[in-house]
Amino acid sequence: MATRSTIMDTNSFRAEHADGLDAATRQLTDKRSKVLGESYRLFYRKPVHLVRGEGQYLWDAAGHKYLDVYNNVASIGHCHPAVIEAVNQQMKMLNTHTRYLHERILDYTEELLATTPDAIDRAMYMCTGSEANDLAIRVARAYSGGTGIIVSQEAYHGTSDLTSGVSPALGSGQPLAATTRLVSPPDAYRVNAPDLGEWFANEIQKQIDDMKAHGIKFAGFLADSIFSSDGVLPNPRGFLQKAVDVVHANGGIFIADEVQPGFGRTGDAFWGFARHGVVPDVITTGKPMGNGIPVSGLLAKSDVLAAFSDDIPYFNTFGGNPVAMAAAQAVLTVIKEEGLQEHSRVVGAKLLTELQKLMDRHDSIGDVRGAGLFIGFELVQDRASKTPDKALALDLTEKLRDHRVLTSVAGPYGNVLKLRPPLAFQEADIDWLVGALDKSLTELGR
Repeated sequence: MATRSTIMDTNSFRAEHADGLDAATRQLTDKRSKVLGESYRLFYRKPVHLVRGEGQYLWDAAGHKYLDVYNNVASIGHCHPAVIEAVNQQMKMLNTHTRYLHERILDYTEELLATTPDAIDRAMYMCTGSEANDLAIRVARAYSGGTGIIVSQEAYHGTSDLTSGVSPALGSGQPLAATTRLVSPPDAYRVNAPDLGEWFANEIQKQIDDMKAHGIKFAGFLADSIFSSDGVLPNPRGFLQKAVDVVHANGGIFIADEVQPGFGRTGDAFWGFARHGVVPDVITTGKPMGNGIPVSGLLAKSDVLAAFSDDIPYFNTFGGNPVAMAAAQAVLTVIKEEGLQEHSRVVGAKLLTELQKLMDRHDSIGDVRGAGLFIGFELVQDRASKTPDKALALDLTEKLRDHRVLTSVAGPYGNVLKLRPPLAFQEADIDWLVGALDKSLTELGR
């Protein structure tokens, strides 16, 4: 029997759901199965056929309007006019690779580096977050002289050969690299430790020691600073510092995967890692930086990057192309001009408060935690034991879909709803989301 992967198969359409579909939806799912590779997955037992998006909203083929509470790739909102205009204008003039001179990549890089700690002073560009993390691993290995990479228990960092080897969230069907070690996630809800930062640093040291015992030299620690695939673990602020100190003490580097927590999403800071007061050695970004246009980046300390770039030429054919840079520059401008970081902080805090109020009405809610517009909503069988309730989480996502709210699940137990809307999400949308959660849990008798 094929192994079920965690993030891909948890909330997904399967063949046994086909008989419950209307004729038009069934025709599309049948066609997909005939012409697309078997690895693809659709969300929901009854897939959603989307045809249009605007801001935080999506519409299906029947004209139904949905609230998108999941899509971080369209970071500043679906079909944002500033991105459309920037891409359209640049596409009319030129789109080629980075082996020719062009101002856009330089202007954007200066603006982007101005948002990072002073020590981060170099940038390189790719098309996807997987490519950025792939290069980051190569840089870590060149700088440290080692090969061992530590990631969290349910981490997801990409789909290339190197990054799938450090992405346990892809499931046991995808083998991890022999040089990869997993560290227990810094889960303040489930870990009973007086100092979570010290506990987490000790967990990392244990894995470094295990590498050494097996003849593997440590190269680096790769982490998404809000631990989104581990169930959204943002707090307490600052707990990462001791872990980064341990990484450096053992000759490795810290790679901050900012594909999800970066670009103002947490509200507290432009970058997710900045909530913890740490300075990474390498930062990686992905498609949210271009609102969905294929663009990603690697930002690094010059001495760390030099260990790789002084000896190895790197060329990513359309990484950093003028059209992608136009999209990225438009996103950065919108974040600043529309005050989206502060918006995320203020609206996210109000949303978090309203979600936490639901705990008084539904005992099945074990914990609600988050930073800005990035919230984990954890479902349990009972609060005393904190036993995860994966079945309820999956049923809840389906009920929410019926109430026109789109989201999905995360965490090692598949019991945490990941509430991560485009930054266009407004205070007026809170009632829709919270009301839909309330109604759905009531309808499920939980």
